[in-house]
Amino acid sequence: METKQLNPIGLDSAYSSKVSEKLNQLLSSSSVYYQNLRGLHWNISGPAFFQLHAQFELLYTRTAVSVDDIAERILTLNGKPLHTLEDLLSNSRIASSKNVAGDKEAVKVVSDNISTLLILEREILAMASEQNDDGTADLMTRLINEQEKDHWMMRAYLGN
Repeated sequence: METKQLNPIGLDSAYSSKVSEKLNQLLSSSSVYYQNLRGLHWNISGPAFFQLHAQFELLYTRTAVSVDDIAERILTLNGKPLHTLEDLLSNSRIASSKNVAGDKEAVKVVSDNISTLLILEREILAMASEQNDDGTADLMTRLINEQEKDHWMMRAYLGN
């Protein structure tokens, strides 16, 4: 009979290491998404300025909390969250956007970024559910619920 090595919160250590790597990819992607939102917030122009400026601020404020929650979950699992700009950029599934100021282009960036996050979050949710890792599953479910609504709003703005 194989004996599993458990981490301090009673989860399989090998699983915890694997899900921490995936969470670090989410942390990196969320950090790039956060910075994209900041840039869009600062640089948006045109007739939708006031609406989108406020919306991007709302999204980056919420994303800052999510980034912290993801990093703390990695620590809870006995992992180490990435934090250098080089590590975040090299582990992100999201590319940084640059010089985006038009409303439709900015909303498309946000919509695409959210789609990427949702795919990654669902991958992590599946892993967590399989291992009875309720803490990680709960975090992913919360993020997915918030971001699905955000994604719908971005698509509605774009008319699709």
